[in-house]
Amino acid sequence: HAARHGRFQRQMTRHLSAAGQLGQGPQHRLRPAAEQVGGKRLRTFENLRHQTVISYAAVVGGEMHFGPSPAKILDPHGQVGRADAIEQRYFLDASPGRQTAVATQANTRTEYGNELLDALAKGETPAAALERLFAADTGAQSRQIGVIDLKSRSAQHTGTQPQAWAGHRAGLNYVTQGNILVGPEVVAAVARSFESSEESGRHLGDRLIGAIEAGQLLGGDRRHGLRQSAAVIVADPRPGQSRRTDGVTVNISVCENADPVAELRRIYNAISQTLGYRTLQQYSGGDVWQLKVMLHALGYFHATEQPLTRGADANIFTPETVAAVDAFRAAEQMGGPAVGSPTGLVDAEMVGQLWAAVERAGKTKMVRQLLRDVTAVRR
Repeated sequence: HAARHGRFQRQMTRHLSAAGQLGQGPQHRLRPAAEQVGGKRLRTFENLRHQTVISYAAVVGGEMHFGPSPAKILDPHGQVGRADAIEQRYFLDASPGRQTAVATQANTRTEYGNELLDALAKGETPAAALERLFAADTGAQSRQIGVIDLKSRSAQHTGTQPQAWAGHRAGLNYVTQGNILVGPEVVAAVARSFESSEESGRHLGDRLIGAIEAGQLLGGDRRHGLRQSAAVIVADPRPGQSRRTDGVTVNISVCENADPVAELRRIYNAISQTLGYRTLQQYSGGDVWQLKVMLHALGYFHATEQPLTRGADANIFTPETVAAVDAFRAAEQMGGPAVGSPTGLVDAEMVGQLWAAVERAGKTKMVRQLLRDVTAVRR
């Protein structure tokens, strides 16, 4: 992919403009981030604080805590995040430690990242820094760069060479841009999704993936058949929000998949244990009764009840049955809740251990006789 499509790296930013605008077609003027156009595939690297990045091959957004006037950031304690859906494999990183973010894509010159971050750290404005660096760059027209700081100052450049459809949209707390898309409706959908989830109470990672999903529904990247990568990364600078020293709370990268955005959603939902990621049910059936018979024979279930009575709940995987399973697993030195295994886990390994224990107890013939009628096939 590097040979065919170039090298891509991004250090993405948060945009603070209140009104989003959409542009299209190649342009190369330095412009406020709310009006940017252009774009291409990307790899990613970022240094962000209290900001969010979403990218299609690229979106930037933020989750901020504002005072009465949204034009002035009074209490910036939000999170850092980004989501991507692109055609190639790539690298992702995020850190809450810097207050400036840079996005560089298309024909990438990766040095722009640290050069712009350093320039802004020294007090230079984004527009001045970007203009100065581009003046010395003979490949400027093949690049797309965006930079923004925590004071809402921003600048972007889109050269004349990135492939269509390329464009972007910006609004309050986000910038989105994309390239080689089916059309401007993709970026518009990403923006609309992120805006509409602002007051939803959803976690930032969830919102970022949702925005990318919205773009995919309208066609996304027009290189159909080549999609393979998607990722989301969120970092939160607030104490206690992350167990990692870098503040990262979500870091999921799907590097190779036929439907990477769907896989990104599946993994996120599984990790966050979002309701719906799996089927919930109380198991019931003849196998549950067989389990109870074997546990009873070994003294773990209704040990004093002789013989074991098959009552109304015989086929239901009850809490009492779960407790008996855990007791058996502990006695057999199998993994249990104490070491992180699921409570009441009955898998193929445990079934084998049950039969081995029954055999050691000299009760195999008796147990099989009790189970013979239960397991009979009559259809």
